[in-house]
Amino acid sequence: MQHQRILILDFGSQYTQLIARRVRELNVFSEIIPWHAYDGLAPDISGVILSGSPFSVRDEKAPRPDLSSMLGKVPVLGVCYGAQYLAQTHGGVVEASDSREYGRANLMSLNVENALLQGMSPESQVWMSHGDTILSIGDQFETICSTHDVEFAGFSDINRAVWGIQFHPEVWHSKEGSILLGNFIQGICGCEGDWSPANFADETIHGLREKIGSDKVILGLSGGVDSTVAAELLHRAIGDQLHCIFVDNGLLRKNEFEQVLRDYEHMGLNVKGVQAGDRFLDALKGESDPETKRKAIGRVFVEVFDDASKEVEGAAWLGQGTIYPDVIESVSATGGPSATIKSHHNVGGLPDYMKLQVVEPLRQIFKDEVRRVGKELGIKPEILGRHPFPGPGLAIRILGDITEEKVRILQEVDHIWIQGMRDAGLYDEVWQAGAILLPVQSVGVMGDERTYEQAVALRAVSSTDGMTADWCHLPYDFLAKISNDIINKVRGVNRVVYDISSKPPATIEWE
Repeated sequence: MQHQRILILDFGSQYTQLIARRVRELNVFSEIIPWHAYDGLAPDISGVILSGSPFSVRDEKAPRPDLSSMLGKVPVLGVCYGAQYLAQTHGGVVEASDSREYGRANLMSLNVENALLQGMSPESQVWMSHGDTILSIGDQFETICSTHDVEFAGFSDINRAVWGIQFHPEVWHSKEGSILLGNFIQGICGCEGDWSPANFADETIHGLREKIGSDKVILGLSGGVDSTVAAELLHRAIGDQLHCIFVDNGLLRKNEFEQVLRDYEHMGLNVKGVQAGDRFLDALKGESDPETKRKAIGRVFVEVFDDASKEVEGAAWLGQGTIYPDVIESVSATGGPSATIKSHHNVGGLPDYMKLQVVEPLRQIFKDEVRRVGKELGIKPEILGRHPFPGPGLAIRILGDITEEKVRILQEVDHIWIQGMRDAGLYDEVWQAGAILLPVQSVGVMGDERTYEQAVALRAVSSTDGMTADWCHLPYDFLAKISNDIINKVRGVNRVVYDISSKPPATIEWE
C-alpha cells in the first residue's frame, strides 16, 4: 500500500528530525532529505516542509534550492530559515535582527481565518530561534500573525498554498504547534493519517518476503531493541531462513551474554552465540583515541562475524538494525562535509570480501516507533524497555586505553548502577544510563589507609529518541546509596561523580 507522504527538505536544522516525528504522530509518513538531494516531487508527496538551518539566508554558502517544481504543485510550509528563504526569493528583504530572537514569544494579530492558524488561541505561545528577521515579505505574501518583536512571524501566499513562519511549531515550547501542523498536514495537504506501526509491520513483513525470496539472511543480534525488532520482522517474513549471530566482544555488561541468549529462547529465533572477547581486547591494546577504538571494534566485529557467517551455507543477505536517525546523521544536510560526532557502527558499506546484500527493515523509523512496532509484534516489554547500549560496548565508556582490569571494574560499577535503578523502581523512568571509567585517579581514605584509585562517573538521561536529552534528577538518597555501594564493593574505585550535562551541548556517551 502506498501512503501519502510529507517531504521535509533539510537545511541542517537541529530540529529537523523533530518535525518528522511530529508529522508521524499524526499517523502520516514523513521523509527527510538533504536540500541538495531534492530532484522533484514523487506522486505520493502530499506536501513539503522547509526546515530551519544554522545558515543565514544572507550567507554566500547558504542552501539555495530551486523550489519551482513544488511551489503551486503541493502545499509548502517554510519554517524559520525556510520562511526567510521564501521571503527572500519572492521580493522580500531579510536582514540581521537588532536583537537575536530566541526563546518564548506570543503571537499577536492572529488571523484565525487563515487555514494554517485555525483553532489556535489569541496570544498563543511559540518558540523563536533565529538571528535574522524578515523586514518585508514582498507583494506575493500577506501577513497572518506577528509577535511583539517580529512583524512577519507568519505569512501566506495570496494565490498559492504556500506559508512561512519564523517560529518552530515542532518544539514543545510552542504550545499549540501541534494544531498548526495538524492544520497544514491534515487540513491543507489532505493527508488521511493511515500510517501506523501496525500497518508498517504488516507491510514490512510482506515486502521482506518478496525481496528476499528463498535466500538466507544473517543478522547480528546485540540484545538491544533495534536488532531484536529487526530480527522478529525478518523471522515473521522468512522463518528458518534467518540465522542470527550474537557476538560477545568482551565489552558487554556483566553477565549480558548469557542473559541475552536466555531472552531469545522464547522467540523461536535461530541464534548462535560467539565468544570472541580476546580478539577484541587484543585489537584495542594501547589504543586511546575514541574513533580509533570504534574502528578497531568494527573491523574485528566484521572479521568475527564473517567467520561465523561462513557456517551458514548460501547466505545472500546481511540484516541490520539500522534506524532512521542513523541514516540521517550519516548524511550531510548542508551539501558539504558534515562534522563527525561519532562513527555509526551499522551504517555504511561492507568489505568487498563479504558478498552480501544489506537488508535494513527499520531504516525508515525512529527509536520510539521501533518500540511501538515491537509491541505490535508481541515482543516482551522487558526487551522493548531495555536502555540503548552503544555498539562498541564498554570500550567507549572507558576513557583512554582498554585493559581487562578496567573492563572488570566498569562491569561491576555498571551492574550496581543499573541493578540499583531496577531495585528502586527507577529504571523505566530513565531513557538511557551507564557508568564511565575516567582516566583519573584521586586520593581517598578507606579505614585508616590512604588510597589512590579510580574515579567513575554515572550518567542517566531522559529522552524520546536520543537526539536531545536531559539529565535525570534522581533522588539524592538513591544516588548516595549507589555511590556507597560502588566504593564499598568495587575494588579499585574510591570516587563517584554524577554527570548533570544535557544534550546538547554534551552527548549522551562521553566518547
